[in-house]
Amino acid sequence: MNTSMASFILLGSFVFMLIMKFPITFSLFLSSVFTAMFLHIPMMSIVQRLVSGVNSFSLLAIPFFILSGEIMSQGGISRRLVGFANALIGRFRGGLAQVNILASMFFGGISGSAVADVSSIGAMLIPMMVDDGYDEDFAVAVTVTSACEGILIPPSHNMIIFAMAAGGGVSVGKLFLGGVIPGVGLGLLLMIPTGIIAYLRKYPKEQPYGWKKTLKIAREAVMGLFTIIIIMGGVVSGVFTATESAAVAAVYSFLITFFVYKEIPLRQMKSILRNSLKTLAMVMSLIAAASSFGYLMAFLRIPQSVTNGLLTITDNRILLLLMINLMLLVLGCIMDMAPLIIICTPILYPVIVGHLGMDPVQFGIMMILNLAIGLTTPPVGSALFVGCSIGKISIEKATKAVLPFYLMMVADLMLVTFVPQVTMFLPSLMA
Repeated sequence: MNTSMASFILLGSFVFMLIMKFPITFSLFLSSVFTAMFLHIPMMSIVQRLVSGVNSFSLLAIPFFILSGEIMSQGGISRRLVGFANALIGRFRGGLAQVNILASMFFGGISGSAVADVSSIGAMLIPMMVDDGYDEDFAVAVTVTSACEGILIPPSHNMIIFAMAAGGGVSVGKLFLGGVIPGVGLGLLLMIPTGIIAYLRKYPKEQPYGWKKTLKIAREAVMGLFTIIIIMGGVVSGVFTATESAAVAAVYSFLITFFVYKEIPLRQMKSILRNSLKTLAMVMSLIAAASSFGYLMAFLRIPQSVTNGLLTITDNRILLLLMINLMLLVLGCIMDMAPLIIICTPILYPVIVGHLGMDPVQFGIMMILNLAIGLTTPPVGSALFVGCSIGKISIEKATKAVLPFYLMMVADLMLVTFVPQVTMFLPSLMA
């Protein structure tokens, strides 16, 4: 009886505070405190869980990746990536929209953040597309959905959070490799409705570049793109860990931005550090609060109860995976990614990895892609909100325009879920 009531207090108070629009960090922490009080667990245990949740060497990669992405996004790299993408595919019908998708693919390999992608690439390309004759809602839809490539294409601090939430037994390097094909595949799939809509609406083509200008643009962009090689090459080759690669990438991005590109003065580093600190504070506080929440879920055996509940509905592998995907898609609409990864991973891990036998790397990419789709859906889709703010359109108008792109994102999700080779090919090859 106590266990059932404690589970109700933990989950019920958390949901109630979310409905009352409490910040997620406080909702997680306060629901943990209420449950601990009911169970007469000493508050010191909850505080220790808060501290132990962020006391991990692998989490040091997160501030470095955030700092590196912030430096690059403010230091002119986004403009060079857009120019490089334009030189490659801008000459086709609806070229500027296709450039948007390809630039997000490049930028995702540097920032690892969908919101940073929309803020940087979108702030440049959405006005350009509108001035060039594209509809505002279409420009926003392309920008917002293509930004999700950055969640999958390494580096992604969400993969580090998943590896920690899974108990530390999942290789961050393998997760990085596992996200490459789904991330690139998502970009290619998004190009399909983009091309069809551009053809039907007769959107313009961009002027083709000559070889000399293309080489010059590529030369300027390649130094920024080299960040991806540093991160992926270093981790895969074993030269350094994911944490060390993040630190090297931060130093490299600093040198390239302030001593090679020289588009912003060194005094702007103060603003970059402030923005990075805000993002880091949100992420780490979420991890700490979710750690205490996860501790109580494990104490109350909620993951085992969920596993047994799902298996009583059906033991069909395909139906179970479809149900879990649907659940994650719905949760992604109402909660942010980081807390969902920390909360849902220990709950679903026994079902997906233990019962269904899915590789933890495939499970990680499946979960992250599910929750990335949530960034583009109301009512909590942060990437969608930023895109609508830049494009100066309503959420309702943007959501209608995004519908064809949702289909492509779900198609990519189904490939990741039911075709293991999509995720596991590169990790198996490099292993």
